[in-house]
Amino acid sequence: MTKIGIGVVGGGYMGKAHSVAMAAVGAVFDTKLRPVLQTIAASSAQSAERYRASYGYERAARDWHDLVHDPKVEAVVIASPQDTHEAIAREAIALGKPVLCEKPIADTLEGARKMVELAEGANVPNMVGFNYIRTPASRFAHDLIQAGEIGDITWFRCEHTEDFLSDPNLPKNWRCEGMATGNMGDLAPHPVNAALRLMGPIERVMAEVETVHKTRPGGQVTNDDHAQIMCRFENGVMGHIYSSRVATGRKMGYAYEIHGTKGSIRFDQEDQNAIWLYRTEGPEAERGFRKILTGPKHPDYLPFCQGPGHGTGYQDMIIIEAKDFLEAIETGEARFPTFRDGLAVAEVIDAAIRSSNTGTWVDLPDVLGGAS
Repeated sequence: MTKIGIGVVGGGYMGKAHSVAMAAVGAVFDTKLRPVLQTIAASSAQSAERYRASYGYERAARDWHDLVHDPKVEAVVIASPQDTHEAIAREAIALGKPVLCEKPIADTLEGARKMVELAEGANVPNMVGFNYIRTPASRFAHDLIQAGEIGDITWFRCEHTEDFLSDPNLPKNWRCEGMATGNMGDLAPHPVNAALRLMGPIERVMAEVETVHKTRPGGQVTNDDHAQIMCRFENGVMGHIYSSRVATGRKMGYAYEIHGTKGSIRFDQEDQNAIWLYRTEGPEAERGFRKILTGPKHPDYLPFCQGPGHGTGYQDMIIIEAKDFLEAIETGEARFPTFRDGLAVAEVIDAAIRSSNTGTWVDLPDVLGGAS
């Protein structure tokens, strides 16, 4: 067992989640590397001190530069606003420190490409925070597909729908400025990541990106509210991806449906401990979707609980993420999703925006080839 000093940039929603995960991961997964909550940075030194006291860090940094250069910080977790990710990651990589970065790894496609080049060139362990695809249920769905349990895939649909900006009378806030914090920067990357993980590379896209509520009390909205993406995968399968922050009634609608020649799979993050599986076997009158509750026989479930159906939660996904990050550092072997997987998502998002602007299909370059 070896201790490793962790520095987290950001103490809010995701900063707290990563702090809790790093404090718990050793006990849950019995990891060989045991995190020490070394240093935390926030928007101000005062905020950092408040988070230090709340989360149990040894030190509050003056700013993120101070944190990254702290010699006791041996790995950096970036959970700050999207437009800060690239600069922090660049500095950490230059110092040879492993980086776990919330998506996106950069707020431009060129920046994402540079992040991959720098991280791979320096041989620094790197991961992107796509946590939803890590649930035991979605891991199980991935394994079923790879094993051919539902036959040859014929169709794929995925969505990430929430309603936190569905009310047009809600005042304009920071989420309403800049593409990195709009739907295409914030929500769309998650279903795109799911599509790439479950189905493989995307060959081309046709998309519509739209701002539903163009003005709000306080001013003009400069980014998008929802988008639909028709896609054709390299394996020939057609698919559809939808994301929205104005989907009234949806709180965590990260959901997918996959049809195959031998069956189908359905999943909804609002019921994250279940997979619905249909098999084309037996008498027609007895066929139907079967609800499978996750349990100790499913990936990454047993360390949390020995009881089938007892379930995991949102925080547990971040703990799984922390475990994978520590294993990547310990073994020197990449763990999904790497910066290259983050770049693949950025390529699809960029192509979708270009498609919406031109009204045409847009081909994707081959950017996969990261960790399996």
